[in-house]
Amino acid sequence: MLNPPNTLTQPRLAPAHTLPARAGVGLKPEHFQQILATQPDIGFFEVHAENYMVPGGPFHHYLTRIRERYALSMHGVGLSIGADAPLDVDHLNALQRLLGMYQPQSFSEHLAWSTHSDVFLNDLLPLPYNTATLQRVCDHIDQVQSHLGRRMLLENPATYVEFTASTWDEAAFLGEVLRRTGCGLLLDVNNVFVSSINHQRDAYAVIRALPLAQVGEIHLAGFAQQVDGNGDLLLIDSHGAPVAQAVWELYAYTLARTGPVATLLERDNDIPAWPVLLAEAGLADDQLRVAAGKPAKAARHDANEVLA
Repeated sequence: MLNPPNTLTQPRLAPAHTLPARAGVGLKPEHFQQILATQPDIGFFEVHAENYMVPGGPFHHYLTRIRERYALSMHGVGLSIGADAPLDVDHLNALQRLLGMYQPQSFSEHLAWSTHSDVFLNDLLPLPYNTATLQRVCDHIDQVQSHLGRRMLLENPATYVEFTASTWDEAAFLGEVLRRTGCGLLLDVNNVFVSSINHQRDAYAVIRALPLAQVGEIHLAGFAQQVDGNGDLLLIDSHGAPVAQAVWELYAYTLARTGPVATLLERDNDIPAWPVLLAEAGLADDQLRVAAGKPAKAARHDANEVLA
């Protein structure tokens, strides 16, 4: 029976203080019942915080039960860290209540903005990397971490345009934000690849330039391909396809420098059947085992057949 509004029970939390260095997947309603029925061997689940800012209902019912068995990462998409306006305190309070209820091992947000005045834009928009933006982003992160009483991770964005007003490159900007605020880095390897192709950069050089010692979680996802107005290749961070081989290779390169780090397989569009998603997570687990100096599991050789 589903919990009625305003009578949510506190979940019996799966023990752990940090995310395990395993592969995880985004928790989707399509998979709720199968996950509970099969209790798969997976490192953690991640949810978008804003989907759970309601007093009750099926999302809370299933997340409460799943949280009893698995580690949890909570990923925000609505704080608008980079906005040229004060943070929404009501949103922060709702987030604080949610984190208090589920005690996730990780909380993260984006280096982006999505609000202007009282208008919310359903997108994660880019920022100029300059001194004014740096101060604003740091002030907002300080406010978030103070309000929530916990360290957050900041995700590097996928970008399609750049600003002539920028005086920092993205890696240096992120490094300075982390140094000033003490927050950690959510390293989205797919975003590095997408942005590097779009801006004609060396993705491997970008990885080397990032503050890898502060990486607390990694994201992997698929992208879509388009052509821009000049006829050049444009990659879109679509979260609607399997991870591309080039991104798997960049991920392996990253793990060789970070060691094993909790890794999320993101799929928010064209969500596949649960066995397909689980198989793709298995591919990430294999790379994590190799990074830890362990052999990959023999059963993983079937994963590509499932993903095909």
